[in-house]
Amino acid sequence: MTDTGVALTSEREKRIDALLQQMTLAEKVALLAGSSMWTTTPIERLGIPAIKVTDGPNGARGAGGFVGGAVTAACFPVGIALAATWNTTLLEAVGEALAEEAQSKGAHLLLAPTVNIHRSPLNGRNFECYSEDPYLSARMAVAYITGLQRRGVGATVKHYVCNDSEFERNTISSEVDERTLREIYLPPFRAAVQEAGTWAVMAAYNRVNGIYASEHPMLLIDILKREWEFDGIVMSDWFGTKSVVEAAANGLDLEMPGPTRWRGERLLAAVEQGQVSLAAIDESARRMLRTIARAGAFENPDIRPEQAIDRPAHRALIRRAAAEGMVLLKNEGGILPLNLASLSSIAIIGPNAKTAQIMGGGSAQVNAHYAISPYDGIAARVGNRATLGYEIGCTNHRQLPRLDGKLVEAGDGSGRGFTIVYYNSPDLTGDPVHRATVETGEQVWLGEVAPGVDPRQFSARLTARFTPTESGVHTFSLISAGVSRLFVNDTLLVDNWTNPVRGDTYFGAGSTEVTASIALEAGRTCDLRLEYSTQGAAMLAAVRLGYLPPVAEDAIERAAALAARSDVALVFVGLNADWESEGHDRPHMDLVGRQAELIERVANANPRTVVVLQTGSPVTMPWLDKVAGVIQAWYPGQECGNAIADVLFGDVNPSGRLPQTFPVRLEDNPAYINYPGENGRVRYGEGIFVGYRYYEKKKVAPLFPFGFGLSYTTFRYDNLRLSADTLAPDERLTVQVDVTNTGNVAGQEVVQLYVRDSAARVARPEKELKGFAKVALQPGETQTVTLHLDREALAYWDDAQHAWVAEAGEFEVLIGSSSQDIRARATFRLSETVSFGGPAKPPVKLSIDSPVKALLEHEGARHILERYLPGFAEQAGVGVMMGLTLAQMAGFAPDRITPEHLAAIAADLAQLRDQ
Repeated sequence: MTDTGVALTSEREKRIDALLQQMTLAEKVALLAGSSMWTTTPIERLGIPAIKVTDGPNGARGAGGFVGGAVTAACFPVGIALAATWNTTLLEAVGEALAEEAQSKGAHLLLAPTVNIHRSPLNGRNFECYSEDPYLSARMAVAYITGLQRRGVGATVKHYVCNDSEFERNTISSEVDERTLREIYLPPFRAAVQEAGTWAVMAAYNRVNGIYASEHPMLLIDILKREWEFDGIVMSDWFGTKSVVEAAANGLDLEMPGPTRWRGERLLAAVEQGQVSLAAIDESARRMLRTIARAGAFENPDIRPEQAIDRPAHRALIRRAAAEGMVLLKNEGGILPLNLASLSSIAIIGPNAKTAQIMGGGSAQVNAHYAISPYDGIAARVGNRATLGYEIGCTNHRQLPRLDGKLVEAGDGSGRGFTIVYYNSPDLTGDPVHRATVETGEQVWLGEVAPGVDPRQFSARLTARFTPTESGVHTFSLISAGVSRLFVNDTLLVDNWTNPVRGDTYFGAGSTEVTASIALEAGRTCDLRLEYSTQGAAMLAAVRLGYLPPVAEDAIERAAALAARSDVALVFVGLNADWESEGHDRPHMDLVGRQAELIERVANANPRTVVVLQTGSPVTMPWLDKVAGVIQAWYPGQECGNAIADVLFGDVNPSGRLPQTFPVRLEDNPAYINYPGENGRVRYGEGIFVGYRYYEKKKVAPLFPFGFGLSYTTFRYDNLRLSADTLAPDERLTVQVDVTNTGNVAGQEVVQLYVRDSAARVARPEKELKGFAKVALQPGETQTVTLHLDREALAYWDDAQHAWVAEAGEFEVLIGSSSQDIRARATFRLSETVSFGGPAKPPVKLSIDSPVKALLEHEGARHILERYLPGFAEQAGVGVMMGLTLAQMAGFAPDRITPEHLAAIAADLAQLRDQ
């Protein structure tokens, strides 16, 4: 197990013991809650320092707001884009880089990675998570955490567990059976704990089978801390602690953020009244001290000031990871890569062409150092070798795009951006307490605001001078957590102050969007004054100034005309951080607005049309047959446009593979009937048949299967061989296959290994991913890919035994380029059935009055039956009588099951029960 940071030697453990003995109960309790939005509580009397955490997972934001923070940060590709690389070595490098980013923000722990499963295409945070497949998610998580912690920054794997939608996420109960929980939703967390040694686990907001995840004894104590032997801390999600007694008694070590709402004096009283044991407090305090020690904070107690360090090495890594995660979905007639030698004109079309959609929304957002749009990336790559034309075609915003500070001059003349002046009053009265220039018209204050500003109550005035570049109707909007209003040339234009209406923005703490339009002339400067107050704000304070320039009524016609007179048309469409965000799910699976119509009109005008999709989850593609090429580019981080250009022009051969099945339509997905839930519950009715497991079992053809992705070259698979025909349960099977690049350019292939249980006694998927390898090959080169399987790769969770079971019998190995493109097959046998893992077995309560089915499903009872009734399980007629008790079945077959048999079996079952 990987567990880096400062080694917990016996001497350090003794120091932790000594500190615990010196701490008062009040000090121990204080340690179990944060002191601020991002720091734990120091115990100064004993020299116990605070440690700092920061959001991830695609960057280290620091203590500033999501988009308006004073300190910029590197923005990496989102989780699904990283998983699409299928490259664990690359994920380790990303983890190492993120450790440096976190350290530049003075943080000891990064609140990442997010490893929840893609259960439905509509989950608002699919972009942030890795995959629909637990094995791929686990491999990505282990690599990311290993790289991060290798450089001395702790990971906080989240959100534990079944937080797979944003619908009513603070209260909804995920109703899931234990087999599904064990096989699908827990494996990424288990791997993060047992293989990567994650320092922390973040409990989810939701309930699991009726009990809040942040106080769930089975999840936090029985499985996480006892069965998996996790020795780090369990922290709440922000404001996600639900109780005093249950949370403290059932395994939640740290309440975040501070100051405490549930602990402090309330927890002290609960301990003194005997509602929470001192042992539970000591256990959580020990875990906190252990984490502080791992972070090296005892030796270096000062939290470093935040810095914005734009590292060239991180720029290059982000660009590489972004390009490697892009998936080539269609390439009809070899239209890609684009050959500049044969192009004189390129049409660049779409709402995402000149806007860099680099990340999803919510707590994963960072204030990026910069963002390269697709247009700018292509322009840099093309230079003067071809003419670029641009048309927006249509819009795709959910709320108006925020007004970029580059478009305005600060009101005090200090440069580009907005002048902001703060007041410690709710109505902009009194003396100003702080003045600054900010880069954007969106400000989010979560905890810290600015020096001298009271975060509990303040107001602010933002001023700027705006000069339109085109005449027409310009639209402005305001969204706020609090109240806000916008004046243009001292005239009130947008009023979100008088009667704000609560919406789903800012995690449900923000208002609906209020818009207003005004006619402005190109070149004529106007004064903007935005006023904000925290009146009515809860949890966080925020304001967003949106802006939309005039959009021509014939924008689609203009885009089609541009395409018709160009050699190739590149259409940039998709979603953005407003549609895919923490706090709400997507309303449907379609491209929003008129984007589908735009694609069809452009393709009709020019069949050489390539669509570049930027989404964090699947969308419907009714236009797929009409375009020549499709690239799934995800949200690729700050190098967005450069990485897209790398793939379009062949500087990078695309090697991304889909980590999520793309269905033809929303109704096809396995969670459709039960999603998002009702009456406070969501039933995981599809069970273990999530993603490709469902599509294959139900024989529903997807639009693009799991693991799919094209290349600019081709690959051949040969000579599949297994190290043995029969495998003992304690042995490992070696699988080898030769892969050859049969094309004319270098490329990378993702070799995927699936396993099929040919004769399981329980329902199992048609195949399950159990291994993969990414191999780089020059033209004509052949390499041997080696993968391994062990008993865990063959096992399922047996609810009756509360253990993993790998059954004796035949298994099929399937090697392919996707879940449906299987290139080679071979079989082997597992020599005997074995059960392993799981919690301590519950007491056996089986007797001759138990159903025959229950007796046969329990390994010990089954052996007893076989001892007295050889061949009983295979006997004709037994299968249809499984619901009867053994005593009842004896009445139908008294010659086969005699009273003497029943007496002997009853005695042995009683002994089994007493063991």
